[in-house]
Amino acid sequence: MKRSHLVAALLAAFTLTIPPSAQADTFGGGTSNEFTIDFVSIGNTDNAADTTSYGAVPYEYRASTYEISQDAITKATASGMANVTAGAWTGNQPAANIDWYEAAAFVNFLNTNSGKTAAYDLTFSGGSWSMTLWSSEQAWTAGGTNLYRNKNAFYFLPSENEWYKAAYYNPAGSNYFLYPTASSSVPTAVASGTNVGSAVYNNAASVPAVVDSAGGLSPYGTMGQGGNVWELNESAYAGTNSSPSETRALRGGDWTYTEFFLRSSFRFDFVAPSQAVDFVGFRVASVPEPSTYVLVLLGAGAVYLWKRRKSSL
Repeated sequence: MKRSHLVAALLAAFTLTIPPSAQADTFGGGTSNEFTIDFVSIGNTDNAADTTSYGAVPYEYRASTYEISQDAITKATASGMANVTAGAWTGNQPAANIDWYEAAAFVNFLNTNSGKTAAYDLTFSGGSWSMTLWSSEQAWTAGGTNLYRNKNAFYFLPSENEWYKAAYYNPAGSNYFLYPTASSSVPTAVASGTNVGSAVYNNAASVPAVVDSAGGLSPYGTMGQGGNVWELNESAYAGTNSSPSETRALRGGDWTYTEFFLRSSFRFDFVAPSQAVDFVGFRVASVPEPSTYVLVLLGAGAVYLWKRRKSSL
């Protein structure tokens, strides 16, 4: 084997074994309109589904640590995103009163603002959004063909399996918790805060909490997947993703609902992807970023090959 081939093989092996690190991605235009989204890494690939049949994801991905805030919507709009309003709440409270198409348009902005491919084939005309399915050649195929999501999408709405795994899967025990607070015990209802085992639900608050103070964390480190606001999933409730107008799945409950609606066993269907209400928001997901260690190894490999070539001249 040539040395160059050997180095390439070693680097490929390292790329597969080194997990992506948690980080914050930056978006927007100019300092005043810049905003960040924090992500946590969701590994443990090829995990089995829960008894509910949800949660199996055969690849690594990232989930946003927090629900998307109204502030992110406002700054994205100031940076060129159009026809996405939300506005049920303010500042760092969740972006709600937002329909599925608008959430998808925000995701498309994240991609295009970063020089990447739009996740969803959306059109805004006559005051409303519509979506066209991707062809089978253009569609996402990891874990099964998904005609909603482009195969080259970097940012996207979490599918129901991706959302479920980030909320309930316990990587330490390869099992699932009943609640998205790293526990199968009923969460403590709070108006806000970050205490372990707490969630914003059961009318402990009169409004949703700011997204970074919305209860205890899931095993992977996401916040607010139980309570605060319901969260849109990318997936159709029927699970087929075969029609743009299919009702979408909702998960997680909100600040007014009881603990029953926070459970892994409960899912809800949203009436239509064009419907918006003040108790439904969303979070985003992403493919992994390259590991810093992989980048270092790539650099070291390039130097090694350059030196070998120079010595042979």
